[in-house]
Amino acid sequence: MKPIAIFRHTPTEGPGYLAEFLDSREIPWQLIRIDAGDPLPDSVTTYGGLVFMGGPMSVNDNLAWIPNALQLIRQAVDADTPVLGHCLGGQLMARALGGVVTRNPVKEIGWGEVQVFPGADAQRWFGNATSFTSFHWHGETFSIPEGAVNLLESRYCKHQAFAYGKHLALQCHIEMTAAMVHEWCRMGEDEISLAANSPGVQRSDEIKRDLELRLARLNAVAEQVYLRWIEGLM
Repeated sequence: MKPIAIFRHTPTEGPGYLAEFLDSREIPWQLIRIDAGDPLPDSVTTYGGLVFMGGPMSVNDNLAWIPNALQLIRQAVDADTPVLGHCLGGQLMARALGGVVTRNPVKEIGWGEVQVFPGADAQRWFGNATSFTSFHWHGETFSIPEGAVNLLESRYCKHQAFAYGKHLALQCHIEMTAAMVHEWCRMGEDEISLAANSPGVQRSDEIKRDLELRLARLNAVAEQVYLRWIEGLM
Protein backbone atom coordinates (compact mmCIF):
# COMPACT_ATOMS: atom_id res chain seq x y z
CA MET A 1 0.00 0.00 0.00
CA LYS A 2 1.24 3.49 -0.83
CA PRO A 3 1.80 5.69 2.26
CA ILE A 4 -0.47 8.56 3.18
CA ALA A 5 1.19 11.99 3.12
CA ILE A 6 0.23 14.04 6.20
CA PHE A 7 1.09 17.74 5.96
CA ARG A 8 1.79 19.52 9.26
CA HIS A 9 1.83 23.32 9.23
CA THR A 10 2.79 24.00 12.86
CA PRO A 11 4.43 21.72 15.46
CA THR A 12 1.39 21.62 17.76
CA GLU A 13 -1.10 20.57 15.06
CA GLY A 14 0.03 17.12 14.06
CA PRO A 15 -2.13 14.15 13.05
CA GLY A 16 -3.24 13.38 16.61
CA TYR A 17 -5.85 10.63 16.75
CA LEU A 18 -5.53 10.05 13.01
CA ALA A 19 -2.00 8.71 13.58
CA GLU A 20 -3.32 6.30 16.21
CA PHE A 21 -6.05 5.18 13.82
CA LEU A 22 -3.64 4.56 10.94
CA ASP A 23 -1.05 2.80 13.11
CA SER A 24 -3.68 0.47 14.57
CA ARG A 25 -4.51 -0.66 11.03
CA GLU A 26 -0.89 -0.81 9.87
CA ILE A 27 -1.54 1.82 7.21
CA PRO A 28 1.77 3.54 6.37
CA TRP A 29 2.02 7.31 6.56
CA GLN A 30 4.66 9.99 6.15
CA LEU A 31 4.71 13.31 8.02
CA ILE A 32 5.70 16.27 5.86
CA ARG A 33 6.60 19.12 8.21
CA ILE A 34 5.90 22.34 6.34
CA ASP A 35 6.75 24.22 9.57
CA ALA A 36 10.25 22.67 9.53
CA GLY A 37 10.91 23.45 5.87
CA ASP A 38 10.14 20.02 4.40
CA PRO A 39 9.42 20.44 0.68
CA LEU A 40 6.05 19.55 -0.74
CA PRO A 41 6.17 16.66 -3.20
CA ASP A 42 5.93 17.53 -6.87
CA SER A 43 3.52 14.69 -7.56
CA VAL A 44 0.88 12.63 -5.77
CA THR A 45 1.83 9.42 -7.56
CA THR A 46 3.86 7.98 -4.67
CA TYR A 47 1.05 8.49 -2.12
CA GLY A 48 -2.22 6.69 -1.55
CA GLY A 49 -3.87 9.75 0.00
CA LEU A 50 -3.18 13.29 1.21
CA VAL A 51 -4.09 14.74 4.62
CA PHE A 52 -3.73 18.42 5.48
CA MET A 53 -3.77 19.37 9.17
CA GLY A 54 -4.52 22.71 10.86
CA GLY A 55 -2.44 25.81 11.53
CA PRO A 56 -2.66 29.41 12.76
CA MET A 57 -2.01 30.95 9.36
CA SER A 58 -4.63 31.91 6.77
CA VAL A 59 -5.02 30.36 3.35
CA ASN A 60 -5.08 33.97 2.14
CA ASP A 61 -1.59 34.70 3.53
CA ASN A 62 1.27 35.25 1.10
CA LEU A 63 3.21 32.11 2.02
CA ALA A 64 5.45 30.40 -0.51
CA TRP A 65 4.13 26.88 0.12
CA ILE A 66 0.40 27.65 -0.23
CA PRO A 67 0.21 27.76 -4.08
CA ASN A 68 2.08 24.44 -4.21
CA ALA A 69 -0.30 22.89 -1.68
CA LEU A 70 -3.32 24.08 -3.68
CA GLN A 71 -1.87 22.62 -6.87
CA LEU A 72 -1.15 19.32 -5.11
CA ILE A 73 -4.76 19.10 -3.92
CA ARG A 74 -6.05 19.73 -7.43
CA GLN A 75 -3.67 17.11 -8.79
CA ALA A 76 -4.88 14.58 -6.20
CA VAL A 77 -8.54 15.23 -7.01
CA ASP A 78 -7.84 14.83 -10.72
CA ALA A 79 -6.00 11.56 -10.01
CA ASP A 80 -8.79 10.28 -7.74
CA THR A 81 -6.37 10.19 -4.79
CA PRO A 82 -8.39 10.90 -1.62
CA VAL A 83 -7.77 14.16 0.22
CA LEU A 84 -8.71 14.91 3.83
CA GLY A 85 -8.46 18.35 5.45
CA HIS A 86 -8.73 19.45 9.08
CA CYS A 87 -9.49 23.17 9.74
CA LEU A 88 -6.76 24.98 7.78
CA GLY A 89 -6.53 21.81 5.69
CA GLY A 90 -10.24 22.04 4.91
CA GLN A 91 -9.81 25.68 3.96
CA LEU A 92 -6.94 24.76 1.62
CA MET A 93 -9.21 22.20 -0.03
CA ALA A 94 -12.01 24.75 -0.42
CA ARG A 95 -9.66 27.27 -2.02
CA ALA A 96 -8.14 24.64 -4.33
CA LEU A 97 -11.60 23.59 -5.52
CA GLY A 98 -12.76 27.13 -6.31
CA GLY A 99 -14.19 28.23 -2.96
CA VAL A 100 -13.19 31.22 -0.85
CA VAL A 101 -12.00 31.58 2.74
CA THR A 102 -13.28 34.54 4.74
CA ARG A 103 -13.54 35.69 8.34
CA ASN A 104 -16.19 33.82 10.33
CA PRO A 105 -18.76 36.04 12.11
CA VAL A 106 -17.21 35.01 15.46
CA LYS A 107 -14.28 32.94 16.61
CA GLU A 108 -15.00 29.40 17.68
CA ILE A 109 -12.70 28.02 20.37
CA GLY A 110 -13.56 24.98 22.47
CA TRP A 111 -16.25 22.34 22.41
CA GLY A 112 -19.46 22.89 20.48
CA GLU A 113 -22.24 20.88 18.91
CA VAL A 114 -22.37 20.44 15.15
CA GLN A 115 -25.50 19.41 13.32
CA VAL A 116 -25.34 16.72 10.64
CA PHE A 117 -27.39 17.56 7.57
CA PRO A 118 -29.95 14.91 6.56
CA GLY A 119 -29.32 12.87 3.45
CA ALA A 120 -27.18 10.09 2.06
CA ASP A 121 -24.05 12.22 1.60
CA ALA A 122 -23.78 13.08 5.29
CA GLN A 123 -24.80 9.59 6.39
CA ARG A 124 -21.99 8.16 4.29
CA TRP A 125 -19.47 9.97 6.50
CA PHE A 126 -21.25 10.28 9.85
CA GLY A 127 -23.57 7.29 9.93
CA ASN A 128 -26.90 7.81 11.68
CA ALA A 129 -25.68 10.67 13.88
CA THR A 130 -27.81 13.81 13.71
CA SER A 131 -25.33 15.83 15.77
CA PHE A 132 -22.16 15.47 17.81
CA THR A 133 -19.89 17.63 19.95
CA SER A 134 -16.67 18.53 18.16
CA PHE A 135 -13.64 20.63 18.98
CA HIS A 136 -13.16 24.05 17.37
CA TRP A 137 -10.37 26.59 17.05
CA HIS A 138 -10.80 28.94 14.11
CA GLY A 139 -11.57 32.52 13.12
CA GLU A 140 -12.11 31.96 9.40
CA THR A 141 -14.45 29.77 7.40
CA PHE A 142 -14.72 28.35 3.89
CA SER A 143 -17.45 28.52 1.29
CA ILE A 144 -18.76 25.30 -0.26
CA PRO A 145 -17.13 24.79 -3.68
CA GLU A 146 -19.27 24.07 -6.70
CA GLY A 147 -19.96 20.35 -6.91
CA ALA A 148 -19.34 19.77 -3.19
CA VAL A 149 -21.98 18.93 -0.56
CA ASN A 150 -22.31 20.74 2.77
CA LEU A 151 -22.41 18.15 5.56
CA LEU A 152 -22.24 19.94 8.93
CA GLU A 153 -23.06 23.25 10.56
CA SER A 154 -22.73 24.72 14.04
CA ARG A 155 -24.44 27.59 15.79
CA TYR A 156 -21.59 29.95 14.93
CA CYS A 157 -20.36 28.52 11.62
CA LYS A 158 -22.60 27.44 8.76
CA HIS A 159 -19.96 25.44 6.89
CA GLN A 160 -18.29 22.86 9.14
CA ALA A 161 -17.60 20.16 6.54
CA PHE A 162 -18.07 19.35 2.89
CA ALA A 163 -17.62 16.26 0.75
CA TYR A 164 -16.37 16.32 -2.81
CA GLY A 165 -16.74 12.73 -3.91
CA LYS A 166 -14.25 10.68 -1.87
CA HIS A 167 -12.60 13.87 -0.54
CA LEU A 168 -13.57 15.40 2.81
CA ALA A 169 -12.88 18.88 4.19
CA LEU A 170 -13.54 19.68 7.86
CA GLN A 171 -13.61 23.05 9.58
CA CYS A 172 -13.89 21.44 13.01
CA HIS A 173 -11.19 19.31 14.64
CA ILE A 174 -12.03 15.62 15.02
CA GLU A 175 -8.36 14.61 15.40
CA MET A 176 -7.89 15.88 18.95
CA THR A 177 -6.02 14.09 21.74
CA ALA A 178 -5.68 15.09 25.39
CA ALA A 179 -2.10 16.26 24.84
CA MET A 180 -3.19 18.47 21.96
CA VAL A 181 -6.04 20.06 23.93
CA HIS A 182 -3.75 20.89 26.86
CA GLU A 183 -1.02 22.27 24.59
CA TRP A 184 -3.42 24.41 22.55
CA CYS A 185 -4.94 25.85 25.72
CA ARG A 186 -1.49 26.66 27.07
CA MET A 187 -0.24 28.30 23.89
CA GLY A 188 -3.56 29.96 23.05
CA GLU A 189 -4.33 31.49 26.44
CA ASP A 190 -3.80 35.04 25.15
CA GLU A 191 -6.07 34.39 22.15
CA ILE A 192 -8.75 33.01 24.45
CA SER A 193 -8.48 36.05 26.72
CA LEU A 194 -8.68 38.53 23.87
CA ALA A 195 -11.79 36.81 22.48
CA ALA A 196 -13.41 36.14 25.86
CA ASN A 197 -16.52 38.14 24.95
CA SER A 198 -17.19 36.04 21.87
CA PRO A 199 -20.15 33.68 22.34
CA GLY A 200 -18.20 30.98 20.52
CA VAL A 201 -15.16 31.01 22.80
CA GLN A 202 -14.77 28.96 25.98
CA ARG A 203 -12.34 29.44 28.86
CA SER A 204 -9.48 26.97 29.23
CA ASP A 205 -10.97 25.39 32.35
CA GLU A 206 -14.24 24.75 30.49
CA ILE A 207 -12.38 23.31 27.50
CA LYS A 208 -10.56 20.85 29.75
CA ARG A 209 -13.63 19.85 31.78
CA ASP A 210 -14.70 16.20 31.32
CA LEU A 211 -11.94 15.91 28.77
CA GLU A 212 -11.60 12.13 28.83
CA LEU A 213 -15.31 11.61 28.17
CA ARG A 214 -15.48 14.28 25.49
CA LEU A 215 -12.47 12.85 23.68
CA ALA A 216 -13.82 9.31 23.82
CA ARG A 217 -16.99 10.47 22.08
CA LEU A 218 -15.05 12.52 19.54
CA ASN A 219 -12.68 9.61 18.84
CA ALA A 220 -15.74 7.49 17.99
CA VAL A 221 -16.85 10.08 15.43
CA ALA A 222 -13.34 10.27 14.01
CA GLU A 223 -13.22 6.49 13.74
CA GLN A 224 -16.38 6.51 11.63
CA VAL A 225 -15.07 9.28 9.38
CA TYR A 226 -11.58 7.85 8.95
CA LEU A 227 -12.93 4.36 8.21
CA ARG A 228 -14.98 5.82 5.39
CA TRP A 229 -12.07 7.90 4.08
CA ILE A 230 -9.58 5.03 3.89
CA GLU A 231 -12.00 3.10 1.67
CA GLY A 232 -10.82 5.36 -1.15
CA LEU A 233 -7.07 4.90 -0.61
CA MET A 234 -5.06 4.10 -3.70
